[in-house]
Order: sequence, then C-alpha cells, then structure tokens
Amino acid sequence: MKFSVEIDMAKVKKTLTVTLLKSKHGRTPGHLECVHGLGLRRRHQSVMVQDTPENRGMINKVSYLLRIEES
Repeated sequence: MKFSVEIDMAKVKKTLTVTLLKSKHGRTPGHLECVHGLGLRRRHQSVMVQDTPENRGMINKVSYLLRIEES
C-alpha cells in the first residue's frame, strides 16, 4: 500500500529566531511592549516566533535591540 502525502507550502509556517542583544531598560514604553510581546525577557535570550505580519511589525520597531535569523 502506498500513501501519498501532499504538503501545502502555504500552510507551512516559517519561523524566525529572535535574540535580544541589548538591554530593554530605559526604552520607551511602546518598545518595551514589543519586546515583551515577542516573549523576550532577558539579554541573550532567544525565542522562536512565527513569521506573521504582526510579529514582523514588532521586530521592525525594536530591530536595533535584536538579532533575527530565518529558519
């Protein structure tokens, strides 16, 4: 018996690895909310987030604090 599996590439979500490189202390409240919304709490902490327009917007806002790697 043969099974065929079709993978719809549109449904496969890309992920981004985001690392907080600089301190979040002394930043504006909106930037702190973006860092917290991405799930980052400490320097050099890395999280994997899905590549969505919402996450891209938060990443673009605080890009000077982060390192981003696509996977």
